[in-house]
Amino acid sequence: MSYPKECVLKDCEEAAIRPLEEGDESLLTQFFETIPEDDRWCMRYDTTRPSVIKRWFENLASDNVFAIVAVCNNAIVGHGSLHTRGFGATKHVGRFRVIVLPEFRNKRLGTWILLDLIQAAMDKGLEALRADLIVGMEDAAIEAVRKFDFFKRAELKNYAVDPQGERHDMVVMVKRLHKGWSDF
Repeated sequence: MSYPKECVLKDCEEAAIRPLEEGDESLLTQFFETIPEDDRWCMRYDTTRPSVIKRWFENLASDNVFAIVAVCNNAIVGHGSLHTRGFGATKHVGRFRVIVLPEFRNKRLGTWILLDLIQAAMDKGLEALRADLIVGMEDAAIEAVRKFDFFKRAELKNYAVDPQGERHDMVVMVKRLHKGWSDF
């Protein structure tokens, strides 16, 4: 894939999607500082901790993580990552995460990022993509991935616990990836 990719959002604003780069550490830190806490607790890592962001940049060259950002007016406004395993029973399955600043939601930016991650997964030869999403908290994301032929593979009742101690269901959404038309 070639980068940067210029995309025009629903409101005609432009953003560039490109891989996360060495010099992006402070921009990424600023990005995650502006993500609301209600969105951050759904994530796997506490992105407000500098050590988490530092570790991500130390692993930029890893074959197991492909991270992209959306940039608008010299600020990161979206982040997506594809996570793979090089070995084991699930090495053919990638996991992904997409997060966008609230003011850039409902403008198709998350869609552009997701499309790029799906293409990256196909380029890596993966057979499936998986997303674990919290019901009632990430309903927009659940609906968005459904539009890309993800299906609910499992529902884990009362699996996630929010900061107030309330329990939420988690759905495992999966998309089968095809190598070409003959694979359908």
